[in-house]
Order: sequence, then C-alpha cells, then structure tokens
Amino acid sequence: MGSRVRWLWLGYGIHGYEIWSALPPWGCLSGGAGDPGGCCPPQAQGPDHHCKRLARWRAAWRMSWQELLPCLDKAAELGARQALFFLQGQHKVRRVLLERQDSSLLPLARSAVHEGYHEAVLGTLDEVASTAGDAGIAARALACIAEVLGCMARGEGGLRSGPAANREWASAFGRLESGDIAGGVRELAAERQKWMSRPALLVRAARHYEGAEQILVRQAVMSSCQFVAVGQAELPPLGHWVQVACPARLDFSGGWSDTPPITYEHGGAVVDVAVLVDGCWPIGARVRRISEPELRLISLGGTPQSEVVAELVCRELEHLQDYCQPHAPGALLKAAFICTQVVQFPSQKPLQAQLMESFRGGFEVHTWSKLPHGSGLGTSSILAGAVMASLYRAAGKAASTESLIHAVLHLEQRLTTGGGWQDQVGGLVPGIKIGRSKAQLPLRVEVEEIQVPDGFTQTLNDHLLLVYTGKTRLARNLLQDVVRNWYARLPSAVQNADALVSNAEECAQALRQGNLPLIGKCLDCYWQQKKCMAPGCEPLAVGRMMDALRPYVYGQCLAGAGGGGFLYVLTRAPRQKEALHQILAKTEGLGNFSIHSVEVDTGGFSVKVVGCDAEDCACPGEHTAVKAFALTHS
Repeated sequence: MGSRVRWLWLGYGIHGYEIWSALPPWGCLSGGAGDPGGCCPPQAQGPDHHCKRLARWRAAWRMSWQELLPCLDKAAELGARQALFFLQGQHKVRRVLLERQDSSLLPLARSAVHEGYHEAVLGTLDEVASTAGDAGIAARALACIAEVLGCMARGEGGLRSGPAANREWASAFGRLESGDIAGGVRELAAERQKWMSRPALLVRAARHYEGAEQILVRQAVMSSCQFVAVGQAELPPLGHWVQVACPARLDFSGGWSDTPPITYEHGGAVVDVAVLVDGCWPIGARVRRISEPELRLISLGGTPQSEVVAELVCRELEHLQDYCQPHAPGALLKAAFICTQVVQFPSQKPLQAQLMESFRGGFEVHTWSKLPHGSGLGTSSILAGAVMASLYRAAGKAASTESLIHAVLHLEQRLTTGGGWQDQVGGLVPGIKIGRSKAQLPLRVEVEEIQVPDGFTQTLNDHLLLVYTGKTRLARNLLQDVVRNWYARLPSAVQNADALVSNAEECAQALRQGNLPLIGKCLDCYWQQKKCMAPGCEPLAVGRMMDALRPYVYGQCLAGAGGGGFLYVLTRAPRQKEALHQILAKTEGLGNFSIHSVEVDTGGFSVKVVGCDAEDCACPGEHTAVKAFALTHS
C-alpha cells in the first residue's frame, strides 16, 4: 500500500468549494545527503515509488498565488478564519479561567464585540461559570461577562460603577446567595437577554453582573470561617462590662495584596505595625448583659467617657435585617451579633425569645474611636475585632486572635464591605509583623512576628510621625475599580501585585536589620505601588505636602488605600514633630493639617471583665477590675 497523501487547504473558491493541494510525502523535499536526486534524506530512502511520486508531483499542473487569488471567495475565506480565531478564543477562555492563569481576556472581549462574536463568548463564559464548581472561578467568569457587556456599550450608557439592585435580577441573586451557582448563572443569562438593546441597559446589566460576582467572592472568602474556633468561658455577671481597647495600624508595605479576590488568586503579604496614637489606644468597645431582652447599640465620641453620639435599640429580628447594608445605622454591630451567633438570623424564633433563652436578657454595646472617618488606619476592621472579642466574652465564649482575624474577615463579607485582612492583623496582633495568605481557597491568614534588633522599636518610635492631611479619604468605587482591573488581568495590575508582595518581604527584612534608610525606600516604593493600583489616590494637597517633607524623611506613604486621611513619615532625624510642623506651616495650599506622635504597641489588646454598677457606671476604667482575660496571640 502506498504512503498516505497529505493535503494543504488553500481556502474557499468563488462558488463555495474548498481548494486543496496535494503535498509530497514527508521528507521528500529535504534533499538529504546520500540522495543524488535531492529528494529523499537517508532516513526516508526506500522503494522507488517515493521518488516517482515526487516526480509526478513536480510534473503536475499548478497555479501561482497570483493566479489563484481571483478564484478565491475572499469574504468566505475571511469568515472562516474569523470563526476559527474565535473558536480558538473560546478554548482560551476555558483554559485561562479553569487553570486560573494570569492572562488578560479583555483584548479578546473587545475583539469579539467588534467582530460580532460576543454571543459565542458570552455563552462560553456562562458555561464556565455554571460548571466550574468553584465560587472563585465562577466569580471571575461573571466579571468577564460584565467586561463584554461594557464593551458592547461602546463607551456610552453612563458609568459602570453604581447600584445593582433592580428587582428583575433579585431571583438570580437569591440563587447565588443560596449556593446554587449553576441555577443563578442560568437565570442571569436569561435576564441578560432583556438588557441588550441599548447602551444604558448594557451598562446596568454589567453592574448587576459585577454585583453577582461580588456575591461569589463573598462566598469564596467566607470559607475562611472554618478557621474560627470558639471555646467556652465563664459567663460574666449581669451588668458587668467586657471592655476591649485596640491600637491603630500602619501598613508598611504589601497592602491591596490582602484584598479578595487578589489575595486568594495571587497570594498576599502585608507588613503591619500596631501603633498607639498620641500615647493612646484610639479604638475600643465594651459590652454588657442587661436584663431587658433587647440589643442597645450605642456609639460614643472619642473615648469611653464621651457623650453618646448615636443610639439604636433592636427588639425584633426585623430590626437586624439591614445588617448587610454598610451605611445603615448600627450595621457593623448588627453583623457582629449575627456572625458571633449570639443571635440566630434568620430564624423562626423571635429575638426576645432567643435572648431570654440563651442569656436571660439582652446586650448593650458601646463603641468609640478617636480617629476621624477615613483615617486610613484600619479603624472599621479593628473596631469590628474589638466588638467581636468583647461580644464573644460577654456571651460566655472565647476566641484566639487567629480566630478573630478570620471572624472579622467573615463579618466584612456579610457586611458586604469586601475588605481584606491586613487591618485586623495590624490592630489585633501586637508589634511589628508580616501577614501572609496563599493563592488558594479556603483563605487562611498566617502571621509572623518580625524580630527587630534590641532598641530598634524605640528608634522607630523616635523617627515615625503621623500627619493628618486634612483630607477625608473618599474610597467610593476605589475597591470596585481595583477588583475590576484585577479580574481583567491588566498586565500592570498583575505586575504590581507581584511587586507588592516582593516589597513586603524586602521591608520585613529591612526591619529585621534595623535599617531605617532601607525601610524608608520600601515606604516610598509602596506609595508608588498604591498609586499604580488605585490611580488618583494622591490628592493635589497631599502631593504638595509630600514634596515639602521629602528632603527631611527617609520615606513616606499615605495610610491605607490613600486618597486622604493620615500620612506617615519616617524622618531622617529623631523627634522631628515641631520641625515638620514649621515646614508644613510655610507650605501653601495644605488646609488644616495636624501632626501626631506614634509609637509601636508591643503589648497588644486584652479582653477585660470589669466590675460595674448597672445604674451609675460612666467609665469602666474607674472601677476595680474583677477579672481580666488576655487573648492568646496565635
């Protein structure tokens, strides 16, 4: 039997026929040594028919490309090549998502929309989201669908960032919330078809897909609750306060790498320092049991002795239903009662019945913070940790610091603020440390204390200062923009995530060495990385302030996500508070700034049960402590 003939497809003819050309057998054109005819290499020499077939092929009638071109149907040829390209693109979509690759699918989405292949790409994304069996993969697939819809709007229809609360999407959202990812994705796809007619509807549909993606991110992160271990403790007497005071935190490097989904898709590392501000713990909470079966939620001013700023009383379960709306009154405290399982929600059993059955009464919670809103010092997450620690203890339970870190992570997902883990690591674990998370689910945070040279903690205290910029940090849409860029896997976002983690490890090493100039270099690098991750986070006045201070500092950075709040600086000379104040006072366009001392808190927070008369206690610190329970720092 002769060798199998190989064919080359040349394209479509003008009448739709395919044009093929026969190729010579393998090796016959290579002209190997030992073949005087120049047609067969040594390994291919054999029966004469191989060379005879080559001779027939050489003698056959053939056309040049110039002669062939008029015979081709160019439109059919282009269509076939487009179809092949996007078929390969669909395979790439599956491969990139299922294998969790850091390749950007945004160029493919734009090309598919431009060439009219968006329906095929949307169908593939639906398939991946509904069959992956992984909330993290499904979330990225839904984010990609939002990108396709955004591309289809072609820059019209308004901003992508905005509400995603149209009731037509509620059923699909409900399925996702219940864990039925496949059913939810199918309902999303069915609803999507009604929103494809004009740019404004496409943009709104994209918003709702991002809302659906956020549901799945929350579910992925809430898997971390398996690392929350709660034990039993003695139930404090009725009316006795359980009080927690916490430091603030400074993020020295690595922030944003702790943010879901970056933290569980890429891995994160953040160097944090627990700090006292002007010699005080600025954040705190206290809880006590009361005889009335109700929840009293009270916000104080800057200290436990301050006047009441806001008060809310919850007597029915319905009063807790807005716990997942961050701007609702008392939302954080409501979420804390639910996440600690002090209150079961939802439940068929009324709130008062639950409280009387388990605790023979209700609870009163006080919270306070000396820090301004949007300070960038991790206030809300640290406050959540303080509330949960005191609430656990007041309910006769105990949790380690490691458990509290993951409990706060869980709470913030339930609260829908979508925060990461660096704030609670910074404020709940004492001293200088580096937190890390691996690129995997369930998300687990591990904390390593950074051992610094003897005396270096005091050196750091002498060279660190906090400058309040006078600008309130406006973080609206900031997180959403960062997550959107990450899901698009923009090369700059991926490279910056790598750089954040590597800079955190370098900063940790600089701290171990006690090397102030190198630490300052890491701070400056970190600020550039923050600006790359969240463009626009440096207000003009803050830029002027940093320019004025640059000759006098080793490094400086805005705390947290930037945009305002506190600037922390590492000065070249020690104890420079007055000198920096004079420099900034001479700088135009800064507004109302202030400078504050800061020192590393090496003791950490503790949970204390203090004696208190239920009728006249104004400040638990004025009474003799009857019992103190320090949490273990795991």
